[in-house]
Amino acid sequence: MPTPQKEAIVAEIKELISNNDIAIMTQYVGINVAQATDLRKKLRESGTTFKVFKNTLSRLALRELGLEAAADMMEGPTAWAFSTDPVVPAKVLKEFAKEAPFVAMRGGILNGSIVNGAQLDALAELPSREQLVAQVVGTIAMPLRNAVGVLNALPRNLVNALDQIRKQKEEAKAA
Repeated sequence: MPTPQKEAIVAEIKELISNNDIAIMTQYVGINVAQATDLRKKLRESGTTFKVFKNTLSRLALRELGLEAAADMMEGPTAWAFSTDPVVPAKVLKEFAKEAPFVAMRGGILNGSIVNGAQLDALAELPSREQLVAQVVGTIAMPLRNAVGVLNALPRNLVNALDQIRKQKEEAKAA
């Protein structure tokens, strides 16, 4: 018989998975307290929630959400990273795994779809949301910048042509 405390934890897991764009299952065995604190700090700064839940409770929440296949990715101690930005936590975890190779992204849930570790690694290679927005804005603004440059060139060229005519007339008078 499930206790109210366990039911609350399952409800919390379901809420975190449902209310975030990404939920990453991470193996975190083999790191010391200082490394774990550093990882939590980096994830918190990026707006990511990082929690450890019992695998049995996580499996139960995944089953209730219809994502049973994701439960197969949980082996041993599993920590979860939840975020509304799908790229940032994957980047932070991949970067941290360079320092602590025991930390590995096993898989996760991206907008209701199950993704594996390789897909999360590919996701970590993408530019952040801010970079993508800046690229889109730059792409949209480029034709406008070019049009302004062309429109500015017309009067400048006219002034240069008139200045050349003036110089030629001054030289003709001096000669």
